[in-house]
Amino acid sequence: MLQAQLLEQGRNARRAAREVAVLSSKDKNKALETMAASLLKKQQQIIEANQIDMKAGREKGLSQALLDRLLLTENRIADMAQGLKEVAALADPVGEITEMVTRPNGLQVGRMRVPLGVVGIIYEARPNVTVDATGLCLKAGNAVLLRGGSEAFHTNQVLVSILKNTLEETGLPEAAVQLVNTTDREAVDIMLKMHQYLDVLIPRGGAGLIRRVVENATVPVIETGTGNCHGYVDQAADLDKGIEIVVNAKCQRPGVCNALETLLVHEDVAEALLPRIGERLTEAGVELRGCPVTTKLIPNAKPATEEDWSTEYLDLILAIKVVASYEEAIEHIHRYSSGHSEVIITEDYAKAHDFLKRIDGAAVYVNASTRFTDGNQFGFGAEIGISTQKLHARGPMGLRELTTYKFVVLGNGQIRE
Repeated sequence: MLQAQLLEQGRNARRAAREVAVLSSKDKNKALETMAASLLKKQQQIIEANQIDMKAGREKGLSQALLDRLLLTENRIADMAQGLKEVAALADPVGEITEMVTRPNGLQVGRMRVPLGVVGIIYEARPNVTVDATGLCLKAGNAVLLRGGSEAFHTNQVLVSILKNTLEETGLPEAAVQLVNTTDREAVDIMLKMHQYLDVLIPRGGAGLIRRVVENATVPVIETGTGNCHGYVDQAADLDKGIEIVVNAKCQRPGVCNALETLLVHEDVAEALLPRIGERLTEAGVELRGCPVTTKLIPNAKPATEEDWSTEYLDLILAIKVVASYEEAIEHIHRYSSGHSEVIITEDYAKAHDFLKRIDGAAVYVNASTRFTDGNQFGFGAEIGISTQKLHARGPMGLRELTTYKFVVLGNGQIRE
C-alpha cells in the first residue's frame, strides 16, 4: 500500500517536473513571492503545529540541539519567507546557453542549463528545509518529493499544505511539491529504489541517515556529509580575534553542521590563549575535552579520548588539542576532517595561503567563523544542503547545483561524411 502510494507520487512528480521545467522566470518568481506572503499570513497555524512537534520531541528526550533545529518562531518563519524572496530575486539559471563554439563545418555547439528533474529530499528535524528545498527546486525548474523526519511531522504537513495551495493559486502544477505523508521508516527504503521517478536524492541529517542512503540507494545521491569542523590557532594569530571567532563558531548555533567541533592550538600560544578561551567557552555552557596540556591549562576540561577527535557533537561540547607545529595541525585535520569547513586563525599571509591550498574541505577559511558555510550567507538565497562530496556539487548547493546541462547543436543542413 505504501509503495503504491509513493510510486503514484513519483509519477505525479515526473509529470509536474515536465511542466515546471518550461515555466518562465516570471511565473516561478510570482509563485515564490506568493509562498513567502502565505507563510507570514499563516504563521500562527505553523507555530501551533510546531508546538505539537516540540512537545512530542521533549517527551521523546530529543537533545537540546535537535529541539533547536525543530523549533519555529515568528522570526524563523520570517527568515524562511525572506529566503523565498531572495531566491525569487536571483538570476534564473535555466535555459542559459554557454560555451557556444562554431565548428569548422559550421555547426554551432553549446551547453544549455536545464533542471535535474525530480529531486527527492530525505531529512530530519529541520522544517525550514521544507521551505528552502521547495523554493530552490521550483526556481531551478524541478519537482520535489519531501520526506521529513517524524520529529517535524505536523509542522511539515502544515508547511506543505500552504506551499501546495500557493501553487494552485498561481496556476502551477500542485504535484511539483509533495510530502511523503507518513512516519513509517519503510518510506525511506522505497524512495531509495525509485530510480524510475527520482533523478537525484539528497539526504540531510545525521551520519546514520546519510550512510543508510548512500549505501542502499539505486537513485543517484548527493551526499551532504557530517561536519567535523576544525579551527587552528597559529602561533602568528591575533588572539583576541581568535577568541571571538572560536566562540562564535562553537556557540552561535551548536546543533548545526558548520559549528566548530575541534580546536587546535599551537603550543607557542597555548599558555596565553587557553585559560582565556576556556573561561569564555565555559561561561557559554560549553563542555571542554582536551589533551593533557589543555587539561593542565583549563582545569575544568575533561581528558579527551581518541573518539573525541572524530566526533561531530552537534552540541555544546568542544575538543581541544595543543599541537607542536603547523604541520601537526594539518595532519590532524587530514586524519579526522569530514571535509566540511576548516579555519586557520593567523596573521601570517604565507601560512594562510598554504592552508587554503592544502586543506581538502568544501569550505576553507582564514580568520572567519565556520558558521558562514551556508547558502544564504554565500548569497544563494537558501541552500538545498551542503555537499561534502566532489561530484557534481560541493559546498552549499543553490540554484545552479540543482541543474545540469545538455548540449545544443545548431546546424544548417550539415551531414557527417
